[in-house]
This record gives sequence, structure tokens and C-alpha cells, in this order.
Amino acid sequence: MAIANVIEEFLKSHDVAYDLVKHPHTLSSMRTAQAAHVPGEQLAKSVLLKDERGYLMAVIPSTHRIDLGRLHRQLNRLLGLAIEQEVTTLFRDCDPGAVPAIGAAYRIDAIIDDALLQQPEVYFEAGDHEALVHVSGQAFGAMMADVPHGRFTHHV
Repeated sequence: MAIANVIEEFLKSHDVAYDLVKHPHTLSSMRTAQAAHVPGEQLAKSVLLKDERGYLMAVIPSTHRIDLGRLHRQLNRLLGLAIEQEVTTLFRDCDPGAVPAIGAAYRIDAIIDDALLQQPEVYFEAGDHEALVHVSGQAFGAMMADVPHGRFTHHV
């Protein structure tokens, strides 16, 4: 698999110019950035969270970690991590751990950390552990125009 079908259809239907960046198989976002020779700050990582209201995809730079307390206060929601089985069920066309950072493509609400919206270029998982989708920062911002945003991460 090079790009998940759902992501490919979403990008085409929204007329988003993109290219794929192939890289050796990796199992963490930081290693992916290194293997693909892209800045970690420009690699968007998705973290699937949940509460009684449903799922929420947090989209953050791969060099950052979520501050759940800060996110709880911003959203007034007590979110926790979704389990792997839930992720696998929701993202059937993706390998576990390689979920694209575009919640709208999967009809999942999202929130994005402001640090990503300042990047000139953005990369995100294509759906496997061997390719990234590359878009301009402007295109990424347009795709995320309706997504709430804020500062809820810290640099590692």
C-alpha cells in the first residue's frame, strides 16, 4: 500500500496537490522523519483520543507530546487514548500506527496544534509505514480550516 484509499479520495475530491515521499519501514514518527529526511516539526502525527462524546483526532508535530491536562481544560473534555483495536476498526485501510492526520477524511472530529499551522511544508502518514503525503503548508491549512486549533503540546 502506498496511500490509503480514503486519503487519496479525500485529497482528490478537495483538489489538493500532493506528492508521496517513500522511506524505509519505520515504527515511530521520529524515526519516520529521520528516514524520510524531513524536519520533525513538519511531520504531522495523529493521536486518537476518546471520551463519552466520541473520538477526537489530535494532530500534532512529531517532535511534540500532548499535554492532556491542557487539552482537557481547553475543550472541557476528559479525553483518554483510544485502544489499538478501536484505531484498527476506524482506519481499516491503514496499517496500525500509520494513521493519516486528516480526521475529516474518516469523519472524525479533530483538533490541531498551532505549531503545525505555522509550517511551510507538512508531511503526514499515507497509511502505511513506508510513505508520507507531502503538501504545502498552505494546502494543509486549507484542509484544516474548519478544525479547532490551539496550543496543547510541548516539545520533547
